[in-house]
Amino acid sequence: MAHVLIAEARFYDHLNDLLIAGARRAIEAAGHTHELVTVPGALELPPAIARASEAGRFDAYVALGVVIRGETYHFEIVAGESARGLMALALDGVAVGNGILTVENEEQALVRADPAAKDKGGEAAVAALTLMTVAERFAA
Repeated sequence: MAHVLIAEARFYDHLNDLLIAGARRAIEAAGHTHELVTVPGALELPPAIARASEAGRFDAYVALGVVIRGETYHFEIVAGESARGLMALALDGVAVGNGILTVENEEQALVRADPAAKDKGGEAAVAALTLMTVAERFAA
């Protein structure tokens, strides 16, 4: 049984609740346990997961959050840098699923976050668990 960290950037409560529900359902359906940690925004997810990874208590990580395009360039920075940070962790061997939604509007986010629709939280959890399994396969 694996122990998974769900790290959420808590900005849009109702959307995050949907993402978390999907991730929890996928992790529990696979027979694993999980904990939740909350950070202020998507840029804080990679460093939070990096610190948790260093502690060695978790087997996989799920990054969840929502970034909605606004009127400024901030969207591109947050979306790109959070994805880059998670990819750097993955390339260093951390089993992390990226469930950070980067969307144009709340309607798109709702469809993607809803476990009964696109279930991106669940998909991110499955991705993390798959990467964990791949790592185990090629270990030793």
